[in-house]
Amino acid sequence: MDFAFTEDQQNIREAVLQHCSPFTDDYWLDKDRTGEWPVEFHKAMAEAGWLGIAMPESVGGAGLGITEAAIMMQAVAESGGGLSAASAIHGPVFGLEPVILFGTEEQQQRMIPPILSGEERMCFAVTEPNTGLDTTSLKTRATKVDGGYLLNGEKIWITNAHVADRMLIIARTTPLEEVKKKTHGLTLFYTRLDRAKVEARLIPKMGRHAVGSNMLFITDLFVPEEDRIGAEGDGFKILLQGLNPERVLLGAEATGLGRVAIRKASKYAQERVVFGRPIGMNQGIQHPLAKAWMQVEAASLMVFKAATLFDKGAECGVEANSAKFLAAEAGYEACQTAVMSMGGMGYAQEYHVERYLREVLIPRIAPVSPHQIMNFIAERVLELPRSY
Repeated sequence: MDFAFTEDQQNIREAVLQHCSPFTDDYWLDKDRTGEWPVEFHKAMAEAGWLGIAMPESVGGAGLGITEAAIMMQAVAESGGGLSAASAIHGPVFGLEPVILFGTEEQQQRMIPPILSGEERMCFAVTEPNTGLDTTSLKTRATKVDGGYLLNGEKIWITNAHVADRMLIIARTTPLEEVKKKTHGLTLFYTRLDRAKVEARLIPKMGRHAVGSNMLFITDLFVPEEDRIGAEGDGFKILLQGLNPERVLLGAEATGLGRVAIRKASKYAQERVVFGRPIGMNQGIQHPLAKAWMQVEAASLMVFKAATLFDKGAECGVEANSAKFLAAEAGYEACQTAVMSMGGMGYAQEYHVERYLREVLIPRIAPVSPHQIMNFIAERVLELPRSY
């Protein structure tokens, strides 16, 4: 049992932090204010090869694991870019795993390299307005026609859809009333986002303004047969393959955000003098920050435990969900503590921690709620009866 990064892993962390350093706090504050997508950051990360860190070398990736991807995403968030930076590149890092596992050689070579190089951008279209986490009840339909399928339906909270060229989308190909199990009859596609057939509407939201969330309205979108991933009807089973890596990476991002918030608050506490002494001398400031640091670092250990298990091919659903839960809670506590430690200036945009607090709510809410994770742990670990 070794809790330390290898030399190569530590080099990845340092290289990513260095690569992110030109994208300063002011860069991300400006993007948050304007709502502009961080084109320069995405381009820089793509050109340096970071988007393919966990993709095979055969498609232009680095051939490393989810552990290394988590190291990278933690460093990206920790650099000060937070969830805005992480979400700009999050999808390509894990989102194309179904294509690697279930796609043909032709599909892998056609679909993945343009995303890793930054030539194309992608989004991940699963959630729907009236189904939420109940994916098996989704309403988007894919009707078989000559040469492919016609897709009709709505999706919601689709990150980056307004700037995406391609989308990984799941739709029902067999009506729910005609399948033996709810998980059957769903099919996964990776296809062009044709804006003549797909309307994307940005959702005004609390934070992460630089990376948009969208409603999608899909009307008779033709998807060629060659854009179907795996067998028709196997989409839900295929989709599950990407859930654990997604939870691991989001946990890594939440701990990175917690770390930078604690660092900002600690620096401020050293410099801010009240009643003739720095406020960092007061235990009322010290103790909450120390507690937040311990919580973040403990959550980080669970993140990398889950990542290590995944890379070994071991079952890691419990650990990945626990990592996401613990990291989101610890990150939130760290960001809130940072704001409160800095008082009024913590509420000011120029000190950045209020932006971190707004962004750290995302891993608490998505892609699965903390309540559902507790349901999962209660059922799978504690062997309690299913509650839903």
